[in-house]
Amino acid sequence: MPVETANLAPVDETITLRDLHFDPYPIYRRLRAEAPVMRVKAAGRTFLTKAADTKFVKDTPEIFSSNDPNTPMKPAFQAHTLMRKDGAEHMAERMAMAPALMPKTIQEVWQPLYRDLVGQYLDRLPRGEVVDLHKELSAPIAARILAHILGIPEASDEQMIFWSQALIDGAGNFGWEPGPFAVSDHANLEMNALLEKAVERVRANPDRSALSVMVNAENPIPMSQIVANIKIAIGGGINEPRDALSTIVFGLLTEPEQLAETRRTGKWGAAFEEGVRWVAPIQASSRLVTEDVEIRGCLIPKGDTVMTIQASANHDEDLFEHPERFDVFRAKNPHQAFGSGPHHCAGTHVARRTVGAVMLGMLFERFPGMTLPDPSVVEWRGFGFRGPINLPVVLN
Repeated sequence: MPVETANLAPVDETITLRDLHFDPYPIYRRLRAEAPVMRVKAAGRTFLTKAADTKFVKDTPEIFSSNDPNTPMKPAFQAHTLMRKDGAEHMAERMAMAPALMPKTIQEVWQPLYRDLVGQYLDRLPRGEVVDLHKELSAPIAARILAHILGIPEASDEQMIFWSQALIDGAGNFGWEPGPFAVSDHANLEMNALLEKAVERVRANPDRSALSVMVNAENPIPMSQIVANIKIAIGGGINEPRDALSTIVFGLLTEPEQLAETRRTGKWGAAFEEGVRWVAPIQASSRLVTEDVEIRGCLIPKGDTVMTIQASANHDEDLFEHPERFDVFRAKNPHQAFGSGPHHCAGTHVARRTVGAVMLGMLFERFPGMTLPDPSVVEWRGFGFRGPINLPVVLN
């Protein structure tokens, strides 16, 4: 069917943002089966829930632009960030901080530092009593390594966690409520003040951090964009490894046979990949449609905004058997948790070489008898970004 004769996608007026925040997976399962291209009124976007379609959109930036003017990201970050740019402009800003995130730098600088930090943070945890691992380990260790990678080690764990959540809540504020933007405005004031001093420090004493390589580059990008880059990394660089770690620990503790086999084989990397597939830390992304296009017989008109639902793509029955189950030992795992195309997550290598290669093994070696007394008390939240918000375990 040619685009000019295709019909618009159906509209769903029953799905609410609250539904998506609390329990999106049954909704996505229904949409994949009944209407994989669906205009969801509450979100003001056309949802794409099949893996082939989400990958097509991410891999075709000439039709599906990241420069979506209808996203709440700009007020949340007080900037037009690289996440909402395409082509050469996006690549220039992405590459500005790339030296700090390259595998060689990770191997030489960040992975050894992370191993030392993990040891320190594990030492602080009490044995034999219930501890919220999400709050006491997953969040602060993610904050600490990110502060070093970005070049702002003077920022406290508490500051980093607050800033990240404020930016995430603002960027995911698709209802455009004033409250989340007020919080992100406050976070921006704090970040701006700290970054102003940190820039002078790395000018005087360069290092291998992202801030330093951007500030001291031969042809640096504008300072406003350096600051925006750091904020983007704060916004995404804590919640992804934090939520991935807590999700994987939950998955392993609720599948004891898999945990035993993972410990025997040392396949912590596979456990990491399965965790981010099972509950993708970044669940959905927006793209602006720049020309009329047809997807599954539905007209997506120029000017529309599509939302690729990575969370749903990672549960697509076309690619995954029993997708709702945490299964470390899948034969294939072509998940899209880190995206695809030009905007493929820049922190992928860091997450894999820290959480996957270091943290999981050290955590279960230190606490081989760790238990999750009541899995039902673990709460999961989030539409744009998702993960557990608590993880009460007993460490032994």
